[in-house]
Amino acid sequence: MSRAVRCQGCLPWGSWALLPRGRAGSRGTRGVSVCAGAAVPGPAGRCFLRKILHTSSISLPSVRYQGNSQESSAQPGSSRHAQSQLRNVASSGAIKKHQKSLSAWFSHQPNEERQFGPSFSLDAVHVDPVIRESSLEEILKPSPDLTIQNQLQQPRRKVISLHNLFDVDACGRQVKNVVLYGTVGTGKSTLIKKMVVDWCHGRLPRFELVIPFSCEDLSHSHAHVSLRRLITKKYQHLRDVVPVLEASNLRVLFILNGLERLNLDFRLAGTELCCDPNEPVPPSAIVVNLLRKYLLPEASIIVTTRPSAVRRIPGKYVGRYAEICGFSDTNLQKLYFQMRLSQPGCSGEESQDRSPAEQENLVEMLSRNLERHNQITAACFLPSYCWLVCTTLHFLYFTRTVPPSQTLTGIYTSFLRLNFSGEVLDSTDPTHISMMKYVAKTVGKLAYEGVMSRKTCFSEEDLQQCFEVEMKTESELNLLEVFRSDVFRFFLSPCVQPGKEHTFVFTIPAMQEYLAALYVVLGEKKTLAQRVGKELSEVIGKVSEDVAVVVNIVSKVLPLRFLPVLFNLLKIFPRYFSRVSGKDRDAIAHTMAEELFKEEDYYNDDVLDQINSSILGVEGPMRHPDEAPDDEVFELFPIFMGGILSRRNRAILEQLGCSIKNLAAFEIAKAMKKTVIRKGRKGLPPSELMDYLFFLHEFQNERFTAEAVRSLRAVNLSSVKMTPLKCSVLASVMSTTCHEVEELNLTSCNLDSGSLRTLFPVLLRCKALHLQLNSLGSDACKEIRDLLLHDKCVVRSLRLANNPVGEQGARYLAEALAGNRSLAQLSLLHTALGDPGAEAIAQRLAENQHLQELNLGYNSLTDAAALRVVEVAKRHETLDKVHLYFNDISEDGKRALDSLRMDRDGVRALVFLTAGTDVSDYWSHILNVVQRNLPFWDRERVRQHLTLLLQDLESSRSQTANPWRKAKFLRVESEVKKMLGKLQDGSL
Repeated sequence: MSRAVRCQGCLPWGSWALLPRGRAGSRGTRGVSVCAGAAVPGPAGRCFLRKILHTSSISLPSVRYQGNSQESSAQPGSSRHAQSQLRNVASSGAIKKHQKSLSAWFSHQPNEERQFGPSFSLDAVHVDPVIRESSLEEILKPSPDLTIQNQLQQPRRKVISLHNLFDVDACGRQVKNVVLYGTVGTGKSTLIKKMVVDWCHGRLPRFELVIPFSCEDLSHSHAHVSLRRLITKKYQHLRDVVPVLEASNLRVLFILNGLERLNLDFRLAGTELCCDPNEPVPPSAIVVNLLRKYLLPEASIIVTTRPSAVRRIPGKYVGRYAEICGFSDTNLQKLYFQMRLSQPGCSGEESQDRSPAEQENLVEMLSRNLERHNQITAACFLPSYCWLVCTTLHFLYFTRTVPPSQTLTGIYTSFLRLNFSGEVLDSTDPTHISMMKYVAKTVGKLAYEGVMSRKTCFSEEDLQQCFEVEMKTESELNLLEVFRSDVFRFFLSPCVQPGKEHTFVFTIPAMQEYLAALYVVLGEKKTLAQRVGKELSEVIGKVSEDVAVVVNIVSKVLPLRFLPVLFNLLKIFPRYFSRVSGKDRDAIAHTMAEELFKEEDYYNDDVLDQINSSILGVEGPMRHPDEAPDDEVFELFPIFMGGILSRRNRAILEQLGCSIKNLAAFEIAKAMKKTVIRKGRKGLPPSELMDYLFFLHEFQNERFTAEAVRSLRAVNLSSVKMTPLKCSVLASVMSTTCHEVEELNLTSCNLDSGSLRTLFPVLLRCKALHLQLNSLGSDACKEIRDLLLHDKCVVRSLRLANNPVGEQGARYLAEALAGNRSLAQLSLLHTALGDPGAEAIAQRLAENQHLQELNLGYNSLTDAAALRVVEVAKRHETLDKVHLYFNDISEDGKRALDSLRMDRDGVRALVFLTAGTDVSDYWSHILNVVQRNLPFWDRERVRQHLTLLLQDLESSRSQTANPWRKAKFLRVESEVKKMLGKLQDGSL
C-alpha cells in the first residue's frame, strides 16, 4: 500500500487546510511542571542525544518509581541466585557509576546553546510542554481547517504528564508500550532528555533501569546482534546487570527515540519471532520483538516518532498514544520566557552594568505582545521557536562583542540544524532526500515568490502551486504527504489577522526571508530550459568519457576519422553549458544588490530594529482593523543571502543536505564586487547604511568587506539607535581595514560610555567625529579623554553639543586638550559646563598647541568665566575663534568682548549678532545653530535670548548713520523676528 494511503495524513488531495491536529486546546489551563529538563525546547537536543547514544561506557542508574497508577504486585517468581546476583551488582556501585555518567551526558547542552546565549543547567530552565492522550482513530481522523479559531474550539483531550504515561488505561489494563508523537519542533527529544535526567536524579522511581536507544544508530547497524550485546556495547557498565534482566524482575524502561528512522516489519514473514536476548538478529528485529512483548515481555517501552510513522507500529502493540502539543497555553510561553530571560547569566559576563530592571522590562514587553494574540503567540506553540525568540533577543540586547561565529544567519542556520540535524524526510523513500533539502526546494520556492511579490499571507491556491504542481510520481506524492504531516506546521501557521483566518503565514516572519535566500543561493531558482540543460549536460558529461575510449580504439582499426571530430563537438556542450551556468552566479549577485539597495526601503527602520519590533511588538495604540496596512518589507532577504554564503553556515548546511560549493561561493562573491560595492559607494540614508554594514558582517568575507569599507570615506549613522550589538557590528566591520575615515556622524544614536569603549578603535581613525545628542556624561568624557590622548588619534573635529558633560566631564576634556596633538575644532555647545567647567578648560587650554576653534555657547557662563577663556585664547598660538553666544553675559561683558580685534588680539569671540556698529559676519551661523538645536533647548530661554539679540540689533542700528549698515541690520532683525514669531506659534 502506498504511503499516500498508509500515512496518517490521509487527507483529501489538494486540501492544505486539512492537516492533523498538533496544537489542540491551545488556551486551556493545565498543570505546569517547572523542573529539571533541557534548556533548548523542541527537538533541539536531537543531535546531542545521538552523540550520547553513540558513546560507550555510559551507566544507567536503578531508581524505584511509584506513580499514581495501580501497579501489579504479582510478579513471576525468580531464583534466589539471580536476586542475590542483582544485590551484589547494586552493592558494588556499578549502578551508581552508570547514573552519574548518564546524568552528566544528558545534562550537557548542545554547542548552539552555549554559542548563542548563556548555558543553563537543566535544573534552572525547563517548562514541560502539553502532552495529551490520543488514540489511533483520532490520529487517522482528518482534522478541521487549521485555523486559530478551530484550535481554540476543538474538544479537549485529556492532559497527561510525562511521569504518568505508564498509568493504567481507561479499562484498568497496565500500559507497557507508549507511542509519544509530535511534529517537528514540539520537543520530543528534549522531553526524552528530561525523562532520563529525572530518572538519574531519582524523580522517576517507577523504573529501576532505563535503557535509551537512538533509532538512527540502530538504522545504521546492519550486522546481526543480540539484545544483550547491543546493550553492553552502548553501556559497558551494564555488563553485570544484563545477564539477569529476565530473571531478576527489574522494572526496565526502553526508550526508542526517533522511530521514523527505522523500517519495521511486524509480519511474521518479514521479522521472525525471537525471545532470547542472546540470539543475534537484525536491530530492527530486536525492536519489533520488544514491541511484540515476545522479548522481555515485562519491560516497558516508550517510542518517540513523527506523526507520519505512527502507523508503522500496529495498534494492538500500543497501550497508549500521547501527542506532544508544545506550549499550547500562552501561560506556558510566558513562563518559559520569564525563566529564560530573567536568569542572572542572561545578560552575559561582559554586561555587569546591565540592571535586572532591563531584563524585567524585556520580559514585560514580550509578555504584552503575547497577550495581544499576535502572530508570535501562534509561533510559540512550538517550544523550538520559543528558544529561537530567546536566542534572538539575547543576540539583540546582550551582545557586547560579535565573534565571527555569532551572526543572525548563524542563529537561524543552527536553529534548523538543531531541529532537522540532517534527517531524511522519509526513510522508506529510495531517494533519501534530506528534510532540509526538500524544504529548501518547496517552502523556499513559496518564500521566494512571496518576497518577490511583497506578500506574507498565502492562500491554499498558493500552496498548491508551489507544492503540488510538479507532483508526477508516487514517490513524490508520498514525500509530500509526509511533509504535510510532519513538517508543514513548523514553517507555516494560520494567520491571526481578522479576515485572513484561512490563509497561512510563516511561523516566524524572518524565516520566510531566510528560506527565500536559501532557495536562491542553492540555485533552485531555474527556468525549465536551465533545468533541462543541466540534466542533459550531466548525462553527456558522464557518457562522453566512456564513449571516448571506445571511439579511440575503433578509429585505430577502422578509417572512421570523422568520429573523433564528431564526438569532440559533442563534448563541447558540457563546457558551453558550464559557462552559461556561470551566469547564474551573476544573477544571484545582481538579485542581492537589487534587494539590498531598494530605494523604496531607504527610510525604513534598520533590520535589527525591525526584528526587535516583530518580537516585542510596537508600543502605542493598536492599528484599527479597517486601516490600510503598511507595505511589507523584506530587507533581511539579501542579508541572509550573504550570511548563507559564509564558510561556517555553508558547513552547517552541508550537514543538512544543502550543499553550496566553495567555487560557487567564490564566483558569487566575485560577481558581487561589480554590483554591491559599486552601489554601496553611493550616499545611503543612515538606516540603510546600517543595513549595509550588517550585511558585510553577516557575509563574513574579510577581503570583500575590506574593499567595501575602504570605499566608505564618510559614515553617517545619525539617528540610528546604536545598541551594543550595532556598535559591535560597526567596530567589527571597520576593523577589516586601517584607513582613515573622513567623517563619522553618530548624532542622536543613544550612545553611552560602553558604546564608546566598543567603538574606540574606529573613533581613533576618524577625522571628524559627531557625537551630539547622546546623553554623554562624565563617564563618557573619561573615554573621550583616553581617545584624544592616544598616540594614534587623528580626530580633528569633535562635536559634543547637547550632552550633559558637566563640570567633571569638562575636567576630563581639559586634561585631553592638554595632551592632544590632532584636535582643531571642539564644540561644547549646551553641555551644562557652567563657570566651573569653563574655568577647568581655561586652566589647561594653554598647554594645547593645535586647537583653532572652541564653542562654549549656551553654557550659562557669566562675564568672569567668558573673559577668562578669552584671555587664555588671546595668548594661544592657534586658537582664533571662541563661541560664547547664548550665555549670561552682561552689557559690560559684551562691550569688553566687542573690543577684541582679530588683527590685534588674535582671537574673535562670537557673542552677539553685532560687532560694534556693524552686523557680525557670523550672524547667519549663530541663527542656524539656534534653529538646528531648538528642539533640544529650553524654548522659553531661547525666546529670552532672541529678544535680547533683537534689542541689541535695534540699539546698534540706531547708532550708525551708514544706510548700507542700516539695511543689513534690518535684514537680520527681520530674521530674528520671524524666528520669534514661529517660536510663539509653535511652528518652529
